[in-house]
Amino acid sequence: MFSVTLCLIMKIRNVSLKSIEARRYITQAEHPKQIRIDHNSSFTQISYIRDKQSSIEFQYTASFGPVGMIKLEGSLIYENEDAKKITDEWNKTRKIPNQTASHVHTAIMHACVPEAVGIAKDIGLPPPIPLPQVRLGETPKTGQAGPEVA
Repeated sequence: MFSVTLCLIMKIRNVSLKSIEARRYITQAEHPKQIRIDHNSSFTQISYIRDKQSSIEFQYTASFGPVGMIKLEGSLIYENEDAKKITDEWNKTRKIPNQTASHVHTAIMHACVPEAVGIAKDIGLPPPIPLPQVRLGETPKTGQAGPEVA
């Protein structure tokens, strides 16, 4: 568990995972030329706890198209002056303000993507993050910036 402080007031605390599901749909001998990796996070439940705190249950999915998927479920504590208002709005409309949603989804991604990288390695899927490409002896294309390798 860890805490992430956002906007000096809004805090995300105690991000914890409850469930991990990972599947590989094809054998490791089969190698598609390109794999599109899609990330998605969603809120499944928001409940008011006390003193400006709400519990947010979430689901994160990394989809590797026809190759496989990784799904993580968990919860976190959202702490802010508007926690009660956010919870009431969620229970009525299943929506929360965009700025709050953006901060919470970012915290979910920061917690889940590193976990998904390890899980992907264990079941033979590509890492769900772009890995840097090192090209020696090539001149960089215009507009392409990156570290120099000697």
